[in-house]
Amino acid sequence: MEFFRNTLGVVVGLAVAWMIISLGIRLNPEWVNYNGFSPFQNWESFLESRRHDGRFFAYLLFLSGISATIGGVVTAVIVKHAKVAYAILIGFILLFAAMLDIIIFPYHPTFYKICIFLTFFPFSWMGGKITEVIYEHKKKHDNARKMNS
Repeated sequence: MEFFRNTLGVVVGLAVAWMIISLGIRLNPEWVNYNGFSPFQNWESFLESRRHDGRFFAYLLFLSGISATIGGVVTAVIVKHAKVAYAILIGFILLFAAMLDIIIFPYHPTFYKICIFLTFFPFSWMGGKITEVIYEHKKKHDNARKMNS
């Protein structure tokens, strides 16, 4: 039963992270100007058009950090044990997907290729740590309330 809960936590955390990145990119209509949501069909031409736009890739790094943190929090809330480890797993999977993107579509600037390694692991770890600290604080608060009763 715990295996299914952990798997669900990872899948939901990844879905939340990818949704944040996808919706974040779609916020600026100047960047994504095609009508239908077809991420793979238009992604290569989109990246080629943004090749020299450092602002877009900086924003993408920002979205990656936010999504890894929130995805890590969601995963850590769902899993029962090893919350930080599963949150870091989210960062690893997101990093793997980003590396596939960089390998398949060679239009990313060098600073993005370097900084992406420095984004996913620390931010996903921070998401797991946030949840762990909140749960520990709640546990101490509940224990203190039981002692006073």
